[in-house]
Amino acid sequence: MKNAGKRGPNKPQTVDEYIAAVPEPARTTLNKVRTAIRSVVPKETSEVISYGIPGFRYKRMLVWYAAFADHCSLFPTAAVIARFKDELKDYRISKGTIQFPVDKPLPASLLKRMVKMRLDKTAD
Repeated sequence: MKNAGKRGPNKPQTVDEYIAAVPEPARTTLNKVRTAIRSVVPKETSEVISYGIPGFRYKRMLVWYAAFADHCSLFPTAAVIARFKDELKDYRISKGTIQFPVDKPLPASLLKRMVKMRLDKTAD
C-alpha cells in the first residue's frame, strides 16, 4: 500500500480519520507535524483532505503531509524546498516533497519556518 493513510474504498473524509488509520510510529510523527503547523497558522486556517492526504488551507493550500509504508512526507511546494535545501540535506527531497523517517518528524523549528514562508507567499 503506497499511502498508509488510505484504506480501501473507505478513504478518510477528515484529517482525524486519516491519522487514526495510520499505524504507529508514523501516527505519532504525523501528530507532531500537525501540531507544529497548527502553532504557526492563523486561526482561520482549515484542515482538509486534499489529494487524499491531510493539508492546511489558508486562502489557498499551504502544505500537505502524509504517511507512507516506509516514510512520512511533507509537501510544502518547490519554492520552500529550494529555499531550505541546505537545512534539508539530511532528508530525501525532490522538487515538491521532503521525506523523513516514520519515527522522526522534521525539527519543529524548521517546519514552522517553512510554513511561515508559505504564509508569506499567500499574503501576496
